[in-house]
Amino acid sequence: QVHLVESGGGLVQTGGSLRLSCAASGRTFSSTTVAWFRQAPGKEREFVAVVANAWSSSFTVYADSVKGRFTISRDNARSTVYLQMNSLKPDDTAVYYCAAGTRAYSDSARYTVLGSYDSWGQGTQVTVSS
Repeated sequence: QVHLVESGGGLVQTGGSLRLSCAASGRTFSSTTVAWFRQAPGKEREFVAVVANAWSSSFTVYADSVKGRFTISRDNARSTVYLQMNSLKPDDTAVYYCAAGTRAYSDSARYTVLGSYDSWGQGTQVTVSS
């Protein structure tokens, strides 16, 4: 497993931006797939974005609700994954979690499933005021 620590959450107004960071340790980071999920009060945890490593290539997948507004990226030298969030809306209010996994899937939809990840961070709160 890998140890994950999220940071960068906070309170922002509608239309604002935040950048979340997920720092990893404990496993070879460059070969690890890292995703962001979020959980709003009273709702299930949902997929946000992933930067996946599979078969010597890297690709990203986004939830429809954040496409065009959020960007996931990774810095292997710093063992960190970032989530740049722009044009934030009140519906983006949630605790954001990063997750790590090592399995590769031919079906990209598998990367949106909680069970595909074996390590989770403690979460960071994002609140978007209207």
